[in-house]
Amino acid sequence: MSESVPVRCPACRRERRYTAPSYACPCGTPVPLAPDPGAAPTVLTHRSWEEDWITVPCPSCGRRSQWPRPELGCPCGTVLRIPVRLPVRSPPIRTALDAVTVTVLYLHRLGHRDIRRADQRPASGIGLAARGLLARVDPSARPASPRDVECLWLTAMTESARCVYFSLAGYTPEARTRADSLGVPLFVLELTGTPRPVNPPADELAARV
Repeated sequence: MSESVPVRCPACRRERRYTAPSYACPCGTPVPLAPDPGAAPTVLTHRSWEEDWITVPCPSCGRRSQWPRPELGCPCGTVLRIPVRLPVRSPPIRTALDAVTVTVLYLHRLGHRDIRRADQRPASGIGLAARGLLARVDPSARPASPRDVECLWLTAMTESARCVYFSLAGYTPEARTRADSLGVPLFVLELTGTPRPVNPPADELAARV
């Protein structure tokens, strides 16, 4: 889903909505050019070939491709150049710490910045928490069970938070069925460092990235 943000023209002070473009890497991964919330748009006064293009790495395969720099035309006639936040490529997963790092990066892309270790340590895996969210990272070689999903959901319910599960070995069929009934998003952590949604709640969450 493309990100839409308000942009104020520095010339006339009029505010408009800007929808960020997303390009497709040759590997098939969408490469978003999300606006940088910490930088203001600049007025485009002249053009050059070098400045009209931006090199952006693919968050999945790391391929660096050139794409047109985002611009927005204001009704006053001013053309604004929109600063972008470059995607961060997730590292490949070799250790449990890598699995946690990939999960944290993915949660950052979903808009969560205050990620920390969860106060309640799960019976298995690693618990992460952000405002209004609990996540479990399971780096074991055992597929997650229905009980694992239920324990995460119950913990989240007691804290009035949403929850999401990230597993390296995937889930049993029963765990997927239970997660669907509870509305728990399930992701499989691929060894390339890419979280892959594996149920409808996860698909809805991934559409926000």
